[in-house]
Amino acid sequence: MQTKDSNPPDGGYGWVVVVSAFMVMGLTAAVLKTFGLFFVEIQQHFDELASTTSWITSITIAIFHLGAPIASSLCVRYTHRAVVITGGLLAFSGMALGFLGLSMVWMYATTGFLQGLGISFSWTPAISIVSHYFSKKRALANAIASAGECAFAFTFGPFFQWLISQYGWKGALLIIGGIQLNICVCGVLMRPLASSCLLESSHSETETPPGNGASRTDKEDKSPITHKTFNWMLVRRPEFVLYAIFGILAAMSFFVPPLFLVPLSYSLGIDESWTASLLSILAMVDFAGRLLCGWYANLHVTKTVHLLTMTITLISTSLMLLPLANNYLCLAIFTGFYGFFFGTTVAVHITVLADVVGMPDFDSALGLFMLIRSTGGFVGPPLAGLIVDMAGDYRAGFYMAGATLVLSAGFLVTLDQLQQRKQRGSQTKTKPEKSALPYPSLHLLKLQ
Repeated sequence: MQTKDSNPPDGGYGWVVVVSAFMVMGLTAAVLKTFGLFFVEIQQHFDELASTTSWITSITIAIFHLGAPIASSLCVRYTHRAVVITGGLLAFSGMALGFLGLSMVWMYATTGFLQGLGISFSWTPAISIVSHYFSKKRALANAIASAGECAFAFTFGPFFQWLISQYGWKGALLIIGGIQLNICVCGVLMRPLASSCLLESSHSETETPPGNGASRTDKEDKSPITHKTFNWMLVRRPEFVLYAIFGILAAMSFFVPPLFLVPLSYSLGIDESWTASLLSILAMVDFAGRLLCGWYANLHVTKTVHLLTMTITLISTSLMLLPLANNYLCLAIFTGFYGFFFGTTVAVHITVLADVVGMPDFDSALGLFMLIRSTGGFVGPPLAGLIVDMAGDYRAGFYMAGATLVLSAGFLVTLDQLQQRKQRGSQTKTKPEKSALPYPSLHLLKLQ
């Protein structure tokens, strides 16, 4: 019989892990989000073109995604704690070496490659271990952890600007690197949970064909320690493939609105100071959306994949309506709707991934999902830029993003239909085995 200790605690020390993950999200993703403040400073220092300087951020984003499978495989082989600590050291090294500012190639290797690898090795295991510590409250825990990105991004903007003005861009990099050493502290607090997958492994019993001889006890004896290899075979599972395609299409859309929001506002003749406030609105409603959706998902009123489908549909609607704005007030309202529903999507999409593959394969699935999704992030902005150039209007980029999200929602619907069909088939197979007394006459004898 399954022991109580084998279940995810769904609280207790798990909340310490959530707070640690909250901090890691802020010290990684939020730093990446606000690194654009260094763009002009670095460009002027090296006297390079904007396209040349932009490769620093591009390399960081690329390594962040490409390093996810490596980070996940290291989590499977070692522990989440060890990988997060390693990520913190790499992130610090990237910023500290970038402080030297020897050349543009040097910046590619340090604040680009090393920082990206540090973010990947910190972010991936931090979001993964939260899912291991929680089952019933997984959606809420993931939402709180991911909200660290918004909370820190909101404060890092003015703080980084102040650091640059006081210490120059090199000094600011060194100080930020020192702050990122706190990732190591957060990693130390991420205590390994040896039996986090046992609860979910019991759910897979219905997938075992009747009479194959595998007992319930045998299944429960399989702890996470037995999963020593990265499961690349997930790409053969239809459910994971459908969700990965959704991830590609969603990533194609998610990187477009922040890219064209400011140029669109300028084209409408909105003042620069008012335009900057749109980004603050975006951060605040994103934060609220994550927490509210996490709380709602925790009520288990709606199936998580259904909730994700609804939020994706609402985001696409917001993006289709946003280009209709012709003044600041309308633009701020539609931006608020987009940011809120984007936050709700981020709050539950990792939880849906865990539901799709199960916790025993979750670490491998997260790494593969990040790797596959990165293709959408790389293709989306250039494709939207091409459409904008052809149309001669920034609104075209928002229409493209909205249409792509509608298409991605179709894959979520297909995924849900596939899961329901498999569930019905499993229930049909197990029904004949429910009768404990095979002969009707035995029922009569028992009554007598």
